[in-house]
Amino acid sequence: MQRITIDLVSDVVCPWCFLGKARLDLAIAEVQDEIGVDINWRPYQLNPDYPPEGVDQQAELAKKLGGKANMDRAHEQLRALGRDVGIAFDFDAIKVGPNTLDAHRLIHWAGVEGRDVQERVVSALFKANFEEGRNVGDIVVLADIAESAGLDRGVISQLLASDADRAEVLGEIDAARQMGVNGVPFFIFDQQYAVSGAQTPEVLANALRDIARMKSEALAKLN
Repeated sequence: MQRITIDLVSDVVCPWCFLGKARLDLAIAEVQDEIGVDINWRPYQLNPDYPPEGVDQQAELAKKLGGKANMDRAHEQLRALGRDVGIAFDFDAIKVGPNTLDAHRLIHWAGVEGRDVQERVVSALFKANFEEGRNVGDIVVLADIAESAGLDRGVISQLLASDADRAEVLGEIDAARQMGVNGVPFFIFDQQYAVSGAQTPEVLANALRDIARMKSEALAKLN
């Protein structure tokens, strides 16, 4: 069985990233008997200039999208797409548009503990923001999520209160931008092939199969 590593560049306040994750989960389930998949979550910030306390989400997003009517249309489209993959988007519940740097630091620390822990943290962050309207820029909320994922709450709280790994996470975000990533989600397969956007499960499953086949063919040529 071939194994493929996906570096998934995303932000936890990006609805298309949540959608992309759910679709990728379906694609992986489809090929699980053929291909092993390892996911590394990589940071990106849609709103790096937001202050630590966050902003009025509804007002800022309406401004960014050219008015409330445009925002409502976009949200209705996303709600419909979310229902198809089991996401219950509740955009009205999101009061604070957070700065996500601390959330990305938490994802980074979870990754140190293992991909399964990182997966639990990422899933909980998306759910907290988009389905529960919790402020994922709040260090208490982040500590709650860390604890629920099996991390040591005290250790994580101490780290969040410090500047630990801020420079490393910001460096990763900068590296992604220098690579040409200007929108998320952005999937990098085996550090060679890139797919941008929340593609359908079928597209992602086919991409995994194509890459696995190319790896098998390349290996066969060496033998």
